[in-house]
Amino acid sequence: MPADPAVLAEAKALRQQFEALGGQVVKADILLPSETLLDLYGEDIRARAYVTQDPIRGEMMLRPDFTLPVVQMHMETFAEPARYTYSGKVFRKQEDAAGRPSEYIQVGYEVFDGKAPAKADAEVYAAIAKALDGLPVRASTGDIGILMAAVRGLSTLQIRKDALLRHIWRPRRFRALLDRYGGRSSVPLTRAALLASADPWANAGPDIGLRDRADIEARLAFLREDASAPPLSSEEIGLIDAILSIRESAPIALSHLRDIAVDLPAIGPAVARMSERLDALAAKGVDVDDLDFEGSYGRTSLEYYDGFVFGFTSTLRPDLPAVATGGRYDALTRVLGQGRSVPAVGAVIRPDIVHLLREGAQ
Repeated sequence: MPADPAVLAEAKALRQQFEALGGQVVKADILLPSETLLDLYGEDIRARAYVTQDPIRGEMMLRPDFTLPVVQMHMETFAEPARYTYSGKVFRKQEDAAGRPSEYIQVGYEVFDGKAPAKADAEVYAAIAKALDGLPVRASTGDIGILMAAVRGLSTLQIRKDALLRHIWRPRRFRALLDRYGGRSSVPLTRAALLASADPWANAGPDIGLRDRADIEARLAFLREDASAPPLSSEEIGLIDAILSIRESAPIALSHLRDIAVDLPAIGPAVARMSERLDALAAKGVDVDDLDFEGSYGRTSLEYYDGFVFGFTSTLRPDLPAVATGGRYDALTRVLGQGRSVPAVGAVIRPDIVHLLREGAQ
């Protein structure tokens, strides 16, 4: 689909702003190996990405965003600090929103810098805010790292914490697990009957599929350990709910989180990082007193954000997708760097939506 020349011009102007900040212009492949994407995001990515077959390279996907190829490229260079910018099309299925385009341009800015992560967060946020200056937009922020720290600090089995961490980006599944681990809902009857069976192989048919009996026995042992564990306390579940329910200005949210940290010390370091970030944002001229913070913000994005997250939406057109989104993704660099991690934060802007808002403001 040919891009509107006005949108292309908007994209070029945005990219040039990021170049002026030191961003090195990079290009990324349009076709990406599906194996890497599936390893990172699971089978859910198939519902959002276009899949094709290559006779030599195997299953491939049209890039759903730029972050994955940019991180892969960076982890091969070992350069730090580093800044990148890019512009090009991404491809997303829109089964639930037929009116939205399935291919559109993204312009992005990525910073890899482990020396001052809070300052890097503030740099990327301020760069996006400046690029959108004068448009009818409002920012929202959050911090996935605080929720992840809270889950890691729960007094329960590691296997339960691992399951909750895997489903942080699936709010309904996360809630269902939290309710089950807290004894608020029961184990499904079919699973309960299987676990209670003295011989799960009794009257079983022939083995079918890729899993052998050893794999299945290991899974049953996992489920039995889970089922026999004591429930999470209502106090701990209440603390998780308190984090998720926060919707305040950033300084007030920080105060609430410090109160929660008294009863859930595991979130203390993440809360301290948030405080440092707010100071860095203020130093960049951001009015943090007017900055919204939501405890659950960012939980429906692609599964690589693990810290600060933010987005800008139109105040006049709530029907439009976010104008810009971004956040910290340190864990992604560790996965793609095969154990070597470089703290990283980045963001993308939709120049087509910027153009719409700019036209509407005239």
